[in-house]
Amino acid sequence: MKDVIVYTVTQITRELRNKLEETFSKVWVEGEVSNFVVSSAGHAYFSLKDKDSLLNCVMFKGSSLKLKFEIEDGMHIVSSGKISVYDKRGQYQLYVTGAEPKGKGALQVAFEQLKAKLSAEGLFKEENKKEIPVLPAHIGVITSPTGAAVRDILKVAKRRFENIEVSIRPVRVQGDEAAGEIAAAVKELNEFNDTFKGPGNPIDVMIVGRGGGSLEDLWPFNEEIVARAIYESDIPVISAVGHEIDYTISDFVSDLRAPTPSAAAEMALPCKEELVGRVYQCRRRLYLAMKSGTEGLKKLAEGLCESYVLKSPVNVILRIKQEVDDLVSAMSTRIGHLTELKEKDLSVLAGKLNMLSPLSVLERGYSITLKGGKVLKNIKSVKKGDSVETRLHGGYIVSEVTDVWE
Repeated sequence: MKDVIVYTVTQITRELRNKLEETFSKVWVEGEVSNFVVSSAGHAYFSLKDKDSLLNCVMFKGSSLKLKFEIEDGMHIVSSGKISVYDKRGQYQLYVTGAEPKGKGALQVAFEQLKAKLSAEGLFKEENKKEIPVLPAHIGVITSPTGAAVRDILKVAKRRFENIEVSIRPVRVQGDEAAGEIAAAVKELNEFNDTFKGPGNPIDVMIVGRGGGSLEDLWPFNEEIVARAIYESDIPVISAVGHEIDYTISDFVSDLRAPTPSAAAEMALPCKEELVGRVYQCRRRLYLAMKSGTEGLKKLAEGLCESYVLKSPVNVILRIKQEVDDLVSAMSTRIGHLTELKEKDLSVLAGKLNMLSPLSVLERGYSITLKGGKVLKNIKSVKKGDSVETRLHGGYIVSEVTDVWE
């Protein structure tokens, strides 16, 4: 045992780590992501696998934040980093410092992921979009102060409606700081409206955009912070990013998408000459309508002046008065005739009622006997000693019963 070297666990682990880091200090590893989790501290843990083997990986928060896309289970990626050993477990693993999707670029994957996420939240729904005002008095423009986009917008504004107020909010439209500046500018213009007291006009619509460029150049308009700022804006937003073939997340979330900054200005601003022409047309149609209506009323008035009523109004009144007298006379005659007929009918009915009256029976020598105010109908209803009343024609007789027999 004298010539045998004995290592402690820590020593052998350290030796292995040094060897691995020396040999694999910068490697690229391709594989399918599985078991992807993010700790509360923001560090990502996952595995890369192929059909035969599996490699554990860790990506610390600082490296994760630099990724443009989100790693997901089942995604095929190429990761860069170094191979080392995690001493406490004696486990070798890949410490990932960067990653790219296999096949598609990172930016394209990030674009598709964010688009799907925001669409699922309803940020692209048509019912959430605000209408662009027909004739804004004040337009806000968020773009680079030195780019071609701002020059194009101002040129179109001057040509279409020179006296409309245009405010430029300068921002960077490229680079890592651009997205934050754009989002802040959108919020700032809304705050301007919230506290607006004049002079001038509040902002009616804003244009957010820039000229063309690569996907990397346009990327600030694909950032989630910009998309949410546009969605939360109370001021209608026209997105004008790149050229006609370019689409960004801000195009989908804005209230209106313009293919170019120049087109955005044309969409926001009506042509003054066209409006003036429409006003003249409306004025002409109104004049012709008033003229036609006036001539019609004139003809109506002339016709009325020639009418019998207006020429001899007294005669018309006398004729109507005579007609009323005739109607009254006819009504009186009719009412008198009906009254006579009803009187005859009433007399016949009275005679029939009189014949049926008990009083008529009494006139013929009959009488009615009552006891306690009730008519006696049966001999059994009275007994000796009872006091009874007898109704005759012309009055009553009160008597006492001295005998009863059947």
